[in-house]
Amino acid sequence: MKAFLSGVALALWSTLAFAQTGTFTVRHLTPEAAQKAVTAALEDCRKRGYQVAVAVVDRSGVVQALVRDRFAGPHTPRTAIGKGWTAVSFRSDTTELAKLSQSGQPSSGLRNLPRVVALGGGVLIQSGGGIVGAIGVSGAPSADLDDQCAKAGIAAIRDEIEM
Repeated sequence: MKAFLSGVALALWSTLAFAQTGTFTVRHLTPEAAQKAVTAALEDCRKRGYQVAVAVVDRSGVVQALVRDRFAGPHTPRTAIGKGWTAVSFRSDTTELAKLSQSGQPSSGLRNLPRVVALGGGVLIQSGGGIVGAIGVSGAPSADLDDQCAKAGIAAIRDEIEM
């Protein structure tokens, strides 16, 4: 009987211990940091002569900040958002995802999923070892140039988001 009661007590304690861990804490970018990253990426692209749209999405892929330069194509806002969403969704920069999902690759089917934009220009924003969002850039002459502008946006907030 004593062993049975000890087992019941242990089971009850284990249940209570796990019940206390039913939530977790996550880090989010502030709207000010998201806006600063978008502005810095846009300015970097402008210096290079590119008209682009830039979006920052949070860790869930929801848009936090978005700007489209005056002559950027009408497709660029949706594409920039899609690049950011794709990066956080797959936990990978979109340049890497583009390589992994090329025709003939085992992951080529990813390109057929809704909302996936498997083109460079979507870069993860990380802080303290975790993903806090992503920045997407669309409209430069090539995906690697979109990447460069996105990285300039992240560099502008690096000191604010490091732990």
